[in-house]
Amino acid sequence: GTDFEGPRFHSCKPSFFLLRGCVCCCVSPAPAARGGVGIMAVGKNKRISKGKKGGKKKVVDPFSKKDWYDVKAPSMFNQRSVGKTLVTRTQGTKIAADGLKGRVFECSLADLQQDEDQASRKIKLRAEDVQGKNVLTNFWGMDFTTDKLRSLVRKWQSLIEAHVDVKTTDNYTLRMFCIAFTKKRPNQIKRTCYAQTSQIRQIRKKMREIMVKEAQSCDLKDLVQKFIPEVIGKEIEKATAGIYPLQNTYIRKVKILKAPKFDLGKLMEVHGDYSEEVGAKIDRPVGDEGEHEAETEVVGA
Repeated sequence: GTDFEGPRFHSCKPSFFLLRGCVCCCVSPAPAARGGVGIMAVGKNKRISKGKKGGKKKVVDPFSKKDWYDVKAPSMFNQRSVGKTLVTRTQGTKIAADGLKGRVFECSLADLQQDEDQASRKIKLRAEDVQGKNVLTNFWGMDFTTDKLRSLVRKWQSLIEAHVDVKTTDNYTLRMFCIAFTKKRPNQIKRTCYAQTSQIRQIRKKMREIMVKEAQSCDLKDLVQKFIPEVIGKEIEKATAGIYPLQNTYIRKVKILKAPKFDLGKLMEVHGDYSEEVGAKIDRPVGDEGEHEAETEVVGA
């Protein structure tokens, strides 16, 4: 500010301007721009006190809307109860049963047969129908575990593989894969046991013939019962013994390419009835009745 001979003009500092509201200045630059502290106008930025827009959503546990169902294996296996599966409860047009149908469960044959020697094979079961809290499944494929397959492949022998598409009597179209290895003849001194190409061709032809013959003569249920004890592999070994002796002959993989239209009657034939699955009745041993009565008397006294 400068002193004049008339009225005295004061220089406007930010604090003076804000407190006194001096009218002698024109538009003053914002205090914050001059290095001062900016003061917020009242009534602006109302969202600061309210928090985030929309508020905090209530967290709902997704499992509270789901139900557990028992997965049941077909009757060709010793262990009928495979495990449990989870599905969202029926809500409006979305039905829980529709969410379960078509699910594929993979389990070890050792668990299904209660035999640890069968641990190298995996069985696929597909959910076909839902009855109450039971999911009824049917056979949907078979495979070898990777470690078993790797353990079979060795040096100094020939590996022979064949595959074929077959149709069972109940109109299931399957693709079966067979694997076999050559073995040394009795009293053989030679280190290797390689088969000639012509012999491999003959063995492969025999494999295909036997697989087609075994699969086309029975339905899916009977065919699975042939897979479990490895009947087809033993049959191939016998048939090809005259061409070249084989070892470790297995149906290593089965795929279902095409299944017939769903038939509840046929599925129930495979499964049986689950309505009376309460527990087995056990006869009380002779001599226990008296002891039981005596115990109840003591408790009553």
